[in-house]
Amino acid sequence: MKSKDDASSADIVIVGAGPTGLTLANLLGGMGVSVALIERNLTTVQEPRAVSIDDESMRTMQAIGLSQAVEAIVARGYGSRYLSPKHELFLTVEPTSREYGFDKRNGFQQPELEGVLRAGLDRYPHVRQWFGWEMNAFSQTDTGATVEIIDAAGATRAVSGRYMVACDGGRSPTRSQLGIKLEGSTFAERWLIVDLVRTNNRFRHTEVYCDPARPCISLPGPDNIRRYEFMLHQDEDEKAATDEAFVRDLLSRVGPDRDAVFKRVRVYTFHARMATRWRDGNIFLAGDAAHLTPPFAGQGMNSGLRDAHNLGWKLAEALRGPVDDAVLDSYETERKPHAWEMITLALRMGRVMMPENATKAALTRAAFRGLGLYPPARDYFAQMRYKPKARFRAGLMWADGRSERQTMVGRLIPQPIVEDVRRRRHLLDAVLPDRPVVLLFEDYPDRAISAETVARLEAAGAAVIGLTPEWMNPVEAPIPIYRDATALFSAPAMRPYLGHALLVRRDRFIAAATPIDQIDGLLPKIASITAPRKGVSNNRELVAAL
Repeated sequence: MKSKDDASSADIVIVGAGPTGLTLANLLGGMGVSVALIERNLTTVQEPRAVSIDDESMRTMQAIGLSQAVEAIVARGYGSRYLSPKHELFLTVEPTSREYGFDKRNGFQQPELEGVLRAGLDRYPHVRQWFGWEMNAFSQTDTGATVEIIDAAGATRAVSGRYMVACDGGRSPTRSQLGIKLEGSTFAERWLIVDLVRTNNRFRHTEVYCDPARPCISLPGPDNIRRYEFMLHQDEDEKAATDEAFVRDLLSRVGPDRDAVFKRVRVYTFHARMATRWRDGNIFLAGDAAHLTPPFAGQGMNSGLRDAHNLGWKLAEALRGPVDDAVLDSYETERKPHAWEMITLALRMGRVMMPENATKAALTRAAFRGLGLYPPARDYFAQMRYKPKARFRAGLMWADGRSERQTMVGRLIPQPIVEDVRRRRHLLDAVLPDRPVVLLFEDYPDRAISAETVARLEAAGAAVIGLTPEWMNPVEAPIPIYRDATALFSAPAMRPYLGHALLVRRDRFIAAATPIDQIDGLLPKIASITAPRKGVSNNRELVAAL
């Protein structure tokens, strides 16, 4: 039975309030977009699930104004130690760089993270939360999507939006009803997950026991918690594997937590799968609905947060004014390859953690020990340079003619600490407005372009900001100018772009780069990634007139 007030509407309907859905709702809320967030459970998750958030995702937390709140609940900057069957160390991974402004690996408890994200929605009265309501059916037309939801009492409502985003998990009903298949494989291995209320293990880094007889991962968390993951053998019964005596015996083999209090004990089968398509008209898949990642690289949830950041601003632009449909299509074009790279990374790390036999395990350890004697190779692993960075080879980006290895176009821009003219310091994103930015990386950015050029760029929809290298002080000027105080732009990847203008998207990826004396070439590109701004009837008409 429908209630009398059974019709609701929003710009965007999000189905699923896990980390991906909550993050997307915060992003859109901050962009002034109205959202209906539908979640079948009465609360956010109350049990441990994901346990690691990386620097890219922390940058997304910064984008939604919650990075400080999240940093307050995480164990920051932990590494990994890879151990032999005899518990001898053979590989250390301990990243110390902060290329994107945050520690590369941080431990957390998912209930606390989701609590922070949900509380963040209270800032936005135009984000309506429908907890305790389950999607019963959905439909779409050329102009939008409608979701029928039902609560525990049987009351129904129809919630409509211009677009719908399904963040409804690995068993996504939306994906199933759309007939979208998953490609990939399901792991034959099952893993026993043991979350502790409190650990006696004071070691602050992850311990990876690469033992063919019983691979195990021991993961630290905040507030003296810890998770253990043990691979199960094919002949081990799931019920027997979760027996308390069995679990305590396993714990006794890898540390001091045999008698710890359990918070959760569960068996999981891991997947490495990808949806064949991520868009169906006005409906998008995100997070686990679009991809399922083995846990060995800690990238499952983080991939979902990347989805949210990539898709959020594109939906906002599409709602604000007419944009080419390629803007929305670029979500899958850009995200799908990198999501698969993360899955592949997890599979490779799994092979290190789960050697097939003692011989292969010994060979793997010998190889890593040998590489450790060569400093560049040692740093490659220690600083996690093996983790593929998000890189777009197609989508909303324009190649600058540099080689695949040298170009920064299509990559996330580094985030140094920058200094203003009053010597106040900020992370770069904190001084960039939430719109496309033309960043002038130049010794004298105030002298590099005329006031008329600045006006054209701003009229096209971009803010113009100057960034000087570490060795040049900023000055008062018609455009804001900051100094790269931590010299991230002096690193080999960015140094060649001195004297260039970088077109930075709202998600902080570099869409284009050009020498400053050719900066007018950015005008049509700006028009391609932003809808008309207030006071400008049509960006494309403006560019054509210029």
